[in-house]
Amino acid sequence: MSNEASIALVAWGNAWLTGHVGLDEAADAVERVAGPQMLGTAPAEVPLRRGLGDLRVAGLHGFRLALPRPGDPLGLTGPPAFNARALDAGAAVVAALRDRPLGLVPADDLRGSSYVGVRWEPCDAAGTEPDVPSLADAERQLTLTMRDATEALLTVEGARGVPPEIADALTDLRDAGPADHPLAPGYPARAHRVAALAGRLSLVVDLARRMEGGLTAEQIQRRDGALRLLDAAVRRALVAACDSVFDPVP
Repeated sequence: MSNEASIALVAWGNAWLTGHVGLDEAADAVERVAGPQMLGTAPAEVPLRRGLGDLRVAGLHGFRLALPRPGDPLGLTGPPAFNARALDAGAAVVAALRDRPLGLVPADDLRGSSYVGVRWEPCDAAGTEPDVPSLADAERQLTLTMRDATEALLTVEGARGVPPEIADALTDLRDAGPADHPLAPGYPARAHRVAALAGRLSLVVDLARRMEGGLTAEQIQRRDGALRLLDAAVRRALVAACDSVFDPVP
């Protein structure tokens, strides 16, 4: 859920900051994805809507996405304390304020038996630009990796047949429509297309990782190698798509 919450906050937060949606619409959209959300740490935490307004007063002018994994600090620039917390969560958001960046790390917010939400924990963040691919490069790499990974997965599963849910996901990849992507108004059409494809591929990764029965050790190794490459390409595509709102207009 941390990935989905972070993507939604970046996409809809940027849509709000660029004037394409209002604050209420943005906050409602983010909470539809991941439930009720708070910003800050107790006892100073505030609801997301108020927290976003407070950040705007502090000069908030953009959000960037980080989707790091061990050995791959995608979207992070430090310091080490922020990087470590983001790596543990698997996702983070960097809010660009007037005089400093602020890291926001998602954590499960569980209160009682029925309340399930997200708490955004603030951290100091470094002001350097993250090392992330351009949208064009990320799309190209995603397409190439999708082809290679699909071939590898079908080969691994060939002896016993591909499970229907994975076969459906693979064959439907290029049919992702507007409802399948996580972006918001104001993003370029290419970003919507890349995010839609990356979202479908992330489902393939999740499904394939859960398949164990009937595979040999060698097949599992080949499958895991293909999935690692695909996961990296998916994360790069999502980060590039979310950050493309800052790209210069051609």
